[in-house]
Amino acid sequence: MSSFFESDSPSNLAEYSVSELSGSIKRTVEQAFDQVRVRGEISGYRGPHSSGHAYFALKDDKARIDAVIWKGTMSRLKFRPEEGMEVIATGKVTTFPGSSKYQIVIETLEPAGAGALMALIEERKRKLGAEGLFDPSRKRPLPYMPKVIGVITSPTGAVIRDILHRIADRFPVHVIVWPVRVQGEGSGNEVTAAIEGFNAFTAGGPIARPDLLIVARGGGSLEDLWSFNDEAVVRAAANSQIPLISAVGHETDWTLIDYASDQRAPTPTGAAEMAVPVKADLDAAVSALSARLKSAVTRQMDNRRQSVRALTRALPSLDQLLALPRRRFDEASAGLGRGLQMNTANKRRAFERTAAHLRPDVLSNRINERRQKLGERMIRAERIVERLLQRSASRISSADAALRTLPARLLSQIHRSQDRLTGLSGRADSALLADLRRRRSTVTAHDRILQSLSYRNVLKRGYALVRDEAGAPVKGASALSLNQMVAIEFADGSINAVTTEGNATPPPQPAKKRAEKPAAAAPPKQGSLF
Repeated sequence: MSSFFESDSPSNLAEYSVSELSGSIKRTVEQAFDQVRVRGEISGYRGPHSSGHAYFALKDDKARIDAVIWKGTMSRLKFRPEEGMEVIATGKVTTFPGSSKYQIVIETLEPAGAGALMALIEERKRKLGAEGLFDPSRKRPLPYMPKVIGVITSPTGAVIRDILHRIADRFPVHVIVWPVRVQGEGSGNEVTAAIEGFNAFTAGGPIARPDLLIVARGGGSLEDLWSFNDEAVVRAAANSQIPLISAVGHETDWTLIDYASDQRAPTPTGAAEMAVPVKADLDAAVSALSARLKSAVTRQMDNRRQSVRALTRALPSLDQLLALPRRRFDEASAGLGRGLQMNTANKRRAFERTAAHLRPDVLSNRINERRQKLGERMIRAERIVERLLQRSASRISSADAALRTLPARLLSQIHRSQDRLTGLSGRADSALLADLRRRRSTVTAHDRILQSLSYRNVLKRGYALVRDEAGAPVKGASALSLNQMVAIEFADGSINAVTTEGNATPPPQPAKKRAEKPAAAAPPKQGSLF
């Protein structure tokens, strides 16, 4: 320590540099607080830094101390720290000379009793339950006989072996294992990614899409099962489109994923039993049903055969069916000869009556009578024509005399009226032609305005008009739905189309040569409808 003194110091106090004083304080603090246990509430926790270290603070109602967990220690923690969690931290106190702050370097971290974790679980359960993630109506029934099962668990534990052996014993199906960590930092993120990854598989893809998911883990303490209380895991299980069985821990262990899953199994082996039926039992049931079916078909055929025989005995014979028609035929054939004879006699009598009226003298008398009547009518017609001619001649003579005595003034007035009528007729023709020219120019101007405002001119510049099934124009891509019929009108005609997706960028089209002059600006891009 004597090296720190200066001989020319004005006082007896030792003089330190800033670095020396900070280093001395750091050594003193680390020696005095080599190992400490601190109980407090986590504050300001934002998860591990990009470097893998975690920085936060521990506080109580009166004080606060900064804390840090190095990357190596984070990977060994049994549970993930969270904001507001009360914990007991074990480590050593040190200082950071760069900012004159002291902090605790945490080596182990444990919750402050199971009660704190249970309170945190209950609070999270109430929060997620209020969002409806645990609603029974959201749960889907499990498939009775899945073809592919996806298992999310550790690939090295006894859990996966128990599940595979149980499925192989009951009903062998295709099993896909997604390996994850089921304990420690980052295990919750891996389980979440596995659930979302299985749901992202597509039917008919290179990897078969599971019909059922099993999330499994063996038993353990509350801290060991803490990853399955993670909010992200619970949300992924609730949003899974594939039915999901949770098999976490033993029968007495409960985690939040059990509430969000479609079915909870008491053990991983129980999950395998829920997933598939027993093939031997199904074979026996099918055999029993086949035997019952054959027996029922045999009895049914016997009953139908007896019914047909009974109906056959109730049918009449052929002779009985033809007896009445045969009798009617015989009676008709017997009466046919008499009927023909009577009909011939009646026709002969009618012919004789008609022939009696056709004698030559009768016909001559009728012709004479008709000739006399025709002569009388011709005489009356000649007289009527003569009288009409006489009347017409007298009317013509009277009219001619009246015209000869018409005054000359009336004739001059008639000539003037004719001249005036001729002038008015010419003026009317000129006015009519002028009005027609004026109206034609007005119609032409309106037609030019209409053509300039018509949307068809826009179509000629390369645009297209989309109409829905009712013929109404579509103003935006959001107004269309999947597989909707639309009509696309171009300048030279219309085509029909079906939408396959919305707001998609259309593929580039090769430029086409146009006969018309190209527009000044290219039309704006529109969302593809196909």
